[in-house]
Amino acid sequence: MGKINLGLIGKSLEHSFSEKYFRAKFIKENLDDYSYQNYELDDVSKIKEVVEENQLSGFNVTIPYKETIIPFLDELSETAKDIGAVNTVKVTRTENTLKLVGHNTDAFGFHQLIKPFFKSRHERILILGTGGASKAVAYLLKKQYGASVLFASRKPTEGNIINWEDVNENVIRFHKMIVNTTPLGMYPNENEIPKIPFDKMNEEYLLVDLIYNPLETKFLKQGKEKGAVTLNGLTMLHQQAEKSWRIWKK
Repeated sequence: MGKINLGLIGKSLEHSFSEKYFRAKFIKENLDDYSYQNYELDDVSKIKEVVEENQLSGFNVTIPYKETIIPFLDELSETAKDIGAVNTVKVTRTENTLKLVGHNTDAFGFHQLIKPFFKSRHERILILGTGGASKAVAYLLKKQYGASVLFASRKPTEGNIINWEDVNENVIRFHKMIVNTTPLGMYPNENEIPKIPFDKMNEEYLLVDLIYNPLETKFLKQGKEKGAVTLNGLTMLHQQAEKSWRIWKK
């Protein structure tokens, strides 16, 4: 039996954690038949070519392709369909057919991260960003907790989405849980920070940053200074990775 090839698809993967995580897992668990590599793509429409060339059996998907990959997949799990974003793909092969099935394990990972910390006062949540990760976060918060969600975006839009500059003291006062799903503050740009008023925060607030490099972003530091409970994205990363692994192994 040859190697079972897995990997990560994205645009810029230099600082990605997934490759290190899975390689360490394979060594620790003596899984000598498995390999995991990064595959940087400029055009997600080439995904099936990459799968064929590298004989991939499954892969993770990251920025900026969690949504744009969907038209190039053959099937979606119910959760991925409901969320509208994919971060895990299982590849199946028959004699003449290649089938890519999209899943979303981000929602599961996010739930494992926040469930010990979620309180009833967090029923209104502000989500910074409107990309694929934000969709998984919103899906979980609505489905699991019946929470109401408000998004903040850098692009003018309609619905329950406001512009960044409209995140004022009033918005902060009524949203005691804030989740950053943007890359603001991620290495190597650690000094970047969402421009929101931290002054109204206190120990009733829960701040979650999906970034895990650095482990404490400026966003989390500012919240902690005001007494807020703060969480980084490392637990979510581990949990969604293990859920991906279970999907590939089925």
